[in-house]
Amino acid sequence: MNCREGCGACCIAPSISSPLPGMPHGKPAGERCLHLSVEQLCLLFGQPERPAVCSDFKADVEVCGTDQADAIRLIGWWEQMTAA
Repeated sequence: MNCREGCGACCIAPSISSPLPGMPHGKPAGERCLHLSVEQLCLLFGQPERPAVCSDFKADVEVCGTDQADAIRLIGWWEQMTAA
């Protein structure tokens, strides 16, 4: 599956524990990443500052569902199921 352009759910729903530029303590689940543009695109895409967890994420229908709302719900569920 290819990412849906303009979705951005993977930059909103999950927590990111690794530091990001401007977010030294990472990002809590459900909070927009500072680097998510108004067009819902990652401003760190292709940059060395982009966290490995973001670069390693692969879109999959089981995680991304059928649209952004579905993706936010599913990623949120996975976040809760894997929270420490």
